[in-house]
Amino acid sequence: MPNNVRESLGMSFKERLRRQLVAARETSERYLEDFKTPEAWTAKVHASANHALWFAGHMANTDNFFISIVAPERAVEREGFAEKFGVGSHPTSEPADYPPVDEVLAFMRDRRAVLLDIFDALNEDDFSKPTPEGTPSFLADIGSVFETAIWHEGLHSGQLSVTRRSLGFDPAFR
Repeated sequence: MPNNVRESLGMSFKERLRRQLVAARETSERYLEDFKTPEAWTAKVHASANHALWFAGHMANTDNFFISIVAPERAVEREGFAEKFGVGSHPTSEPADYPPVDEVLAFMRDRRAVLLDIFDALNEDDFSKPTPEGTPSFLADIGSVFETAIWHEGLHSGQLSVTRRSLGFDPAFR
């Protein structure tokens, strides 16, 4: 049995969820390490693809959305962020169309830190509590919010992996 499976045996649902939230973000952070220039940050593998800067802003925007569901008082509005990085946004290859990379990364990291802080304050029973009225049906309970954060990041980090390899970066994990 692989070590990661063995290590997860005996862990609570909350412990496993947290571990996956952290691992998903660590993977994304590793992928982002190689992007250095504005051109690399906005490189797209085809005209309608996402790029690394969009990915970072989208993760920030999405974590902020999840925060708005589980602790609305801790969500923050960033002017223009939803338009540039939200669902239905269309990334451009123009670095000038975006806030500075450092600002986007700082917001991405801040929103995940807040989401984890909220997560840590929950108990096992909280995960089965329903989400507020008006929340999308696929986020029926608090636990599903955090589960969705994990698979959503995995989905987009896969796209990021393709972009980084198209730029000639070495595999992030060997």
